[in-house]
Amino acid sequence: MAARFRHFMAIDWSGALGPRQKGIAVALCGLEGAPQLLRTKRLGHREPGHWSREEVLGLLRDDLPQDTLVGLDLGISLPFADAGAFFPGWARSPSDARALWALIDGICAGDEHLSASSFVDHCELSAYFRRHGGREGARFHLPGVLHRRGRMRVTEEAQARAGCKPYSNFNLVGAAQVGKSSLTGMRMLHRLGAALSVWPMDPLPQSGSVVTEIYTTLAAVAAGRSAGRAKMTDHAALNAGLAVLGSPPVSGEGAIDDHSADALLTSAWLRTAAPRADLWKPAELTAELARTEGWTFGAV
Repeated sequence: MAARFRHFMAIDWSGALGPRQKGIAVALCGLEGAPQLLRTKRLGHREPGHWSREEVLGLLRDDLPQDTLVGLDLGISLPFADAGAFFPGWARSPSDARALWALIDGICAGDEHLSASSFVDHCELSAYFRRHGGREGARFHLPGVLHRRGRMRVTEEAQARAGCKPYSNFNLVGAAQVGKSSLTGMRMLHRLGAALSVWPMDPLPQSGSVVTEIYTTLAAVAAGRSAGRAKMTDHAALNAGLAVLGSPPVSGEGAIDDHSADALLTSAWLRTAAPRADLWKPAELTAELARTEGWTFGAV
């Protein structure tokens, strides 16, 4: 496994509205050296600008370095195991994650910039989400699967055991929510099609690039920070974490935005974590979970 991947990319994602997202950061490292931020170019402008979700899709589909492990900081599916369905009680509830991605992208076909507003405002599906303005759907909490932060996937329970505080992907409210990011990310994954393997929905191939879900807090914990202090906002803290991971420091001094810091640290963490066979075979990851809920790489 040590030589399986030659490049390691971490993408801090965003579900915000708009054509370009200041919350998207992309970092890449090789088998040696410090991680580096990748910049995008605005068409017709000399200076690099913020990434759009479509540009990240193009990067993954057309411009990845050979044998890259790509970590996406978002949920690649919704809870399924707790109730035996993504949307229990809805006749059109998809049977697996890929069908879920297709459903989201189809309903949101008219939403620009890979956003997912039409999905969460759907006349029937909105009942399963907690939305802004105190709009908690009648099915956000289901009988027998109550959780104060909403329905959880099995991998999110594993994250919690590691000291993290995951939130339900059905929750779209609050600074800690990841629901919007996850839904927009699923649109992107659907549009990737067969261009890249997505683990664990797809078995880990023997060669080529692979996309997987990550949780940047797990990388921060591996770098010596507590889950409650996972965010880094200055170069000194970032480079201290990189040193714990055996990575050379990145250049720069003073403040750094937490999106960039998360991506840089996590790309270096992927380099150390990818050779670990145990992380590719979590004890709780069954074939059914791989097909429906997926898993967060690094959660055990």
